[in-house]
Amino acid sequence: MPDGLAAFAAPGRFHRGNVHTHSSRSDGRRTPEEVCAFYREAGYDFLCLSDHFLERYGFPVTDTRGERRDGFTTLLGAEVHAPANSHGEIWHILAVGLPVDFAPTAEGETGEALAARARAAGAFVGIAHPQWSSLTIEDGRAMSAHAHAVEIFNTSCAVETGRADGTALLDALVSEGHRHLSAIATDDAHFTCDDAGHAWTMVKATSNEPEALLAAMKAGHVYASTGPELHCVARDGDEILVECAAARTVALVGRGSRSVYRVADGERPITALRLPLERFAGDWCRVVVIDRAGRAAWTGPVYPD
Repeated sequence: MPDGLAAFAAPGRFHRGNVHTHSSRSDGRRTPEEVCAFYREAGYDFLCLSDHFLERYGFPVTDTRGERRDGFTTLLGAEVHAPANSHGEIWHILAVGLPVDFAPTAEGETGEALAARARAAGAFVGIAHPQWSSLTIEDGRAMSAHAHAVEIFNTSCAVETGRADGTALLDALVSEGHRHLSAIATDDAHFTCDDAGHAWTMVKATSNEPEALLAAMKAGHVYASTGPELHCVARDGDEILVECAAARTVALVGRGSRSVYRVADGERPITALRLPLERFAGDWCRVVVIDRAGRAAWTGPVYPD
């Protein structure tokens, strides 16, 4: 079972990546080469181009292997779609680490079956933009068996509709016992507006190679961010120790309204503190760090017991 603390105890270092982005192979404005160049030059360590895996685009798994450079790598994948969520709309499912010859969606294939097939093919599977899609808890339950993670922030959704947040679905599922899920943040960039370079998933891996990154993501060795950097999150007795870049607020949040937090006093930022676990005994919590610009970082769920 992935635990939000495991990423910080795992060997290797954190690599910064975006695993949800589109190019001109589907409905993005820029070519795959241009998208890779943008993220490479923005200081990202890796990228997955997740073009829409739909018939009208030729079911693309965009091959970006030629864009790999020293210090920058790519994972192959797609945003796959099939009927139907609770609103009668197609599912949006991230599949990172697909083979380039992944078979097209079959006639009559459901979203759940497609997600299961992608996972069986070796992909890391994420539930994409749950707030933008207005996914219900029933939707989450249906997809949870096949997913590794929930997308809890999406830049494109934030810019275009103000529906960026996926924490409510993640928390509801974890509270029901779906404790294998981690949290990711992505851009979902189409380059039609200022939708690129604002969110990322940090992956703790032994190398910046596709196989190592993918294995670490599946193990839950990740945290999500739109700005703050987390240096250490660890358990120390009955407390969680957090060391981070300059923060305004550091909080533990859990089931219902349970939380403990500290807000910076005056202009002095928080860079290290301890928060008690007493309110979360026998249950779960997550670490949230917010800077003065309102940007946030989120760990996956932590299980004190």
